[in-house]
Amino acid sequence: MSAAPPPPAALEDRWRGPSEEDKQPPPLQFCPRRTPGFQLDFQREYSPSDIFHLFFSKDVIRTLCCNTNKYAAQRTAEGMHRQWTDVNAEEMLRFLSIIIYLGLVKGSAARDMWRKDCLHSHPFPASVMPGYRYEAISAYLHMSDPAADAVNDQLRGQPGYDGLFCLKPLQEQILTACRAYYQPRQNLSIDERMVATKARIGMKQYMKDKPTKWGFKLFVLADSSSGYTCDFSVYEGKAKSPSGNGLSFDAVVNLLHVPYLGTGYTVYVDNFYTSSLLFRHLHSIGFGACGTIRENRTGFPRTTINALPRKADRGDMRWIRDGPLLFVKWRDTRDVTMCSTVHKAYSGQSVQRRVRNPNGIWSARQIPVPDPVTEYNKFMGGVDLSDALIKYFSVTQKSRRWYMKLFLHFVDIAVVNSFIIHKEVALARQQKPLTQKRFRELLCMELADVGKPQASTSGEAASEAFSSTLPQGPEQGPEQRPEECLPVPVCEVSTDPCLKASQGRRKCVHCKMKTMYKCRSCDVPLCIVVDRLCFTEWHDLQSR
Repeated sequence: MSAAPPPPAALEDRWRGPSEEDKQPPPLQFCPRRTPGFQLDFQREYSPSDIFHLFFSKDVIRTLCCNTNKYAAQRTAEGMHRQWTDVNAEEMLRFLSIIIYLGLVKGSAARDMWRKDCLHSHPFPASVMPGYRYEAISAYLHMSDPAADAVNDQLRGQPGYDGLFCLKPLQEQILTACRAYYQPRQNLSIDERMVATKARIGMKQYMKDKPTKWGFKLFVLADSSSGYTCDFSVYEGKAKSPSGNGLSFDAVVNLLHVPYLGTGYTVYVDNFYTSSLLFRHLHSIGFGACGTIRENRTGFPRTTINALPRKADRGDMRWIRDGPLLFVKWRDTRDVTMCSTVHKAYSGQSVQRRVRNPNGIWSARQIPVPDPVTEYNKFMGGVDLSDALIKYFSVTQKSRRWYMKLFLHFVDIAVVNSFIIHKEVALARQQKPLTQKRFRELLCMELADVGKPQASTSGEAASEAFSSTLPQGPEQGPEQRPEECLPVPVCEVSTDPCLKASQGRRKCVHCKMKTMYKCRSCDVPLCIVVDRLCFTEWHDLQSR
């Protein structure tokens, strides 16, 4: 006599096999705030620089110039002996063009781009701005008001202190642009991104499973289909206002802003974020979720009735439902455990794997695969795609200031997002889009404005000096040189005998050696030494 079937309550508390039919959850009603895709005028033509200016707008450039000039004035008052004149918007754009160019042409040091020896020949940077001017802007570049920085520093150790204060003006404007000019499609992915740094700062994190193991950790929301960075946040080492539900819960919830996204999106995450608490919360606000899950998470089914056996065959699976949550175990080369609120357990899909037969011969075999695994593999790679697009031509450089690493990463985000928008605009018009490399090349030239004629003096050396301050007029021979071109000290003579030969020295624009002299009229540092008379040689070059 056969045993009686278990009561319904016991049936609900067990794992089910692939032969048992699962019910498809009702589909999410996709209600985005705007039509998914780029949010630009379809009838207008956009150059690479036009799209880039959406992220680095006039307001952003104006803020950068203003705060950089303030910081330079402060450092000069503190005794920094670096030549400085206030930077303007055009010069800041040329500076950004060189930064992007350095991502295309990798060098061991940025200053190598201005060398003229036989091993280095890079005419573009010198045609944009002198090398010493690029280094000066790099040294003084600042995103926040130095006076406001001082006020924030006084709050160190107190609740009102903001460790990312010096980044906030640029970060907020970049985030606003990321949200404004692109509406993501239905499938989103959230993952960590590491920005490499060796800075001795508490925000630096270690992630052993990432290619970049030490650096700043960012939580990133990306469109799964395009890799567009929709939103991001920089992790400071601890949450400012924790909800009590854990870091992973807060990271996801803080990235999903319903007012500008809408509802009906499906979010794909890895096992760091997946929890029954998070997925139930997302389900309650109209978001679907899918991700790998750790079996020791709170809310994971503890029953072992009909669980996946230890010696299960490849392709075997078990599933169980807990309200809107579906939990799935699947045996591949190892056990894969998933949780989803939008998928059916199994609908007959299969995947090809190479399997070793008992006789030792490898052969291709179709094995069943759960629906959550298939969809996760398809849509989880949005952040990875964004990371790949950034790392192809990343503009990151060595820097002693920790916030410069994040500034350069913001430039990377702006360039890659601009390229994605350009690509989608071109495809919508049934045109062939540019490659990312060509897009960056055109962007460099447009920001530098090298295609337009500019008033400048002749000679390569003049492009590395103060070209705007050189005397203008008809060509003159050496014998007709104006009397005002006379050598003078670069700074006031010190009364201290120990400093007379070293104080205020600058690099000669002709030989690059340190000198105490400059031209009174041209304001260009030049050597006057017995075996190196750069003062005469340089002026002779200008008169040819």
